[in-house]
Amino acid sequence: MSASEESKFSFFSRKKNVQVDESKLKIPTHLAVIMDGNGRWAKKRMLPRSAGHRAGADNLKNLCKNCGHYGIKYVTVYAFSTENWSRPESEVHALMELFVEYFDRYDPELEQEGIRVRFTGDIAGLPENIQEVCRRAEEGSKHRTRMTLIVAFNYGGRREIVQAAQKLAEKVKSGEISSDEITEEMFSSNLYLPDVPDPDLIIRPSGEERTSNFLVWEGAYSELWFSDVLWPDFGMEELTEALVAYTARDRRFGGLTEQK
Repeated sequence: MSASEESKFSFFSRKKNVQVDESKLKIPTHLAVIMDGNGRWAKKRMLPRSAGHRAGADNLKNLCKNCGHYGIKYVTVYAFSTENWSRPESEVHALMELFVEYFDRYDPELEQEGIRVRFTGDIAGLPENIQEVCRRAEEGSKHRTRMTLIVAFNYGGRREIVQAAQKLAEKVKSGEISSDEITEEMFSSNLYLPDVPDPDLIIRPSGEERTSNFLVWEGAYSELWFSDVLWPDFGMEELTEALVAYTARDRRFGGLTEQK
């Protein structure tokens, strides 16, 4: 194997001074990321919080490229939660403007990378101009097949579950189904994106170790990995370390492996 070929299958971690053979990594089909730490990143640099959010948005582009390197098919990112409306109005307004700017600026790069864009969350509860951006981004990228980037915007896991329950309740009320016909599979089919597989791995940078109402139903059996690195600084090295940890996990989904 030539040096160029070997580099394709290895990654050198400066932090741990170890070499990782990429060909032996177990790659998740669906990776979810809680993009946390933008405000603290900005504060450390004596910058306004808006600068941290902008740096975090820029890093999403890097995450997509890094995940594409590993062949990950679905990437869901937690961009704006239902709870984020409680932040100062100026910050919420800046986040909405950044959302619009991001897709205007980076769509050509997403196109080049073959990345389809979808959204999950209470999209109908967003301002009309933001809904239009969502529609335009989804429609314009539906032909792309290399990777699907799912942006959780105005998203709350509990709200998603409540809205799924409301849909089923309406079907029961109309006589379309009876309550005893409701199964986990039927419930899942009424979530925001029922055709997307559950996340295999959920990553949260920034030192916090909770999932914060993210993919509550879908993440029931997801592996979790936490990092102290703030989101704008989360790069290829951290992603690779997460995949190394994921590779070592024994996912039993409540059952037993042959060794156990």
